[in-house]
Amino acid sequence: MLGMLGGGQLGRMFTLAAHGMGYRVTVLDPDPLSPAGSIADVHLKAAYQDREALQLLADTCVAVTTEFENVPADSLRWLAAHCTVSPGSDAVAVAQDRIREKNFLARHGFGTAPFAVIENEADLDGADAALFPGVLKRARFGYDGKGQARIGNVADAKAAFRKMGGEPCVLEKLVALAKEVSVVVARGADGRSVAFPVAENEHVDGILDVSIVPARVPPELAREAERRALGVAEQLAYVGVLAVEFFVLTDGTLVANEIAPRPHNSGHYTIDACATSQFEQQARAMCGLRFGATRLLSPVVMVNLLGDLWANGAPPWQEVFASPHAKLHLYGKHEARPGRKMGHFTALGATADAALATALAIRAKLQPSSLRAAAHG
Repeated sequence: MLGMLGGGQLGRMFTLAAHGMGYRVTVLDPDPLSPAGSIADVHLKAAYQDREALQLLADTCVAVTTEFENVPADSLRWLAAHCTVSPGSDAVAVAQDRIREKNFLARHGFGTAPFAVIENEADLDGADAALFPGVLKRARFGYDGKGQARIGNVADAKAAFRKMGGEPCVLEKLVALAKEVSVVVARGADGRSVAFPVAENEHVDGILDVSIVPARVPPELAREAERRALGVAEQLAYVGVLAVEFFVLTDGTLVANEIAPRPHNSGHYTIDACATSQFEQQARAMCGLRFGATRLLSPVVMVNLLGDLWANGAPPWQEVFASPHAKLHLYGKHEARPGRKMGHFTALGATADAALATALAIRAKLQPSSLRAAAHG
């Protein structure tokens, strides 16, 4: 029995992979309708700090992992004293807080955009003028573009800081961006690690829209991104699967943006296009098994499916099934809301550009007429 803290789509895909390997799964998530809980062998419907539920996890599971970084650190520490937990609470704590994360990346030479730590409004008055225009990012609980704002000057930054509740933030210089890429890696307790092929990512309104693999970047840049991502895992003494997001600047410079201490949205392509998926790798890391091969079997594009597509009811999924090169993955969520990740599909092709053309053609057919009109307006 393997334990999972969190019942969202990442936990669901992990559960599917673990079942395929012969493991049973217990999910701890307070939501009675959680996507992972609905297919788990055991669903503990309790808070993440519930000591009785945590004790049951520790007593019945050989190892426990998590699908999101904001699990209470105290829960991870308590579990670690009673059973195997990966990733460890110290590594997760770095990724939970943008201030710690940026300082970690800079301290270990992984390269970041210029930034400053903002604890209060006075810090904005003293901020280097070279950081403007920039992006103000709340240190904690920001994801999919939430908890951040583009700012042009100190006055803008102060207004954004107040809007974010005066919470500690990072002020990051707006850089000349050519592309965004990410690398998913896995590292075992024995220090061995592997990297998946680099994904090229396109975002809309701060939410990942499309991932293209292999990334359309020079081979040497892809190798450097993999090297740095593996280095991040090593410096964190990480056990499990994590992703590192990078900016590729217009001058070809590679800078680290964020660490995700879990499987990543941009790594979903591995289910259909790699010898081993990121979720199987997560189970292998938990159980001390040798990692599976990460080679890419086919160029691939992953497209996120957001709740907006349900504006006129369920989308016409036959448009995905009509393509022999496409695979649909729905997450079993009971309510579609704008911006909510409801699923994804992948499209394979002879080249990345061919896969992208197939993916975009399918997506166009899935969009409600109102969204198609807006796209062409």
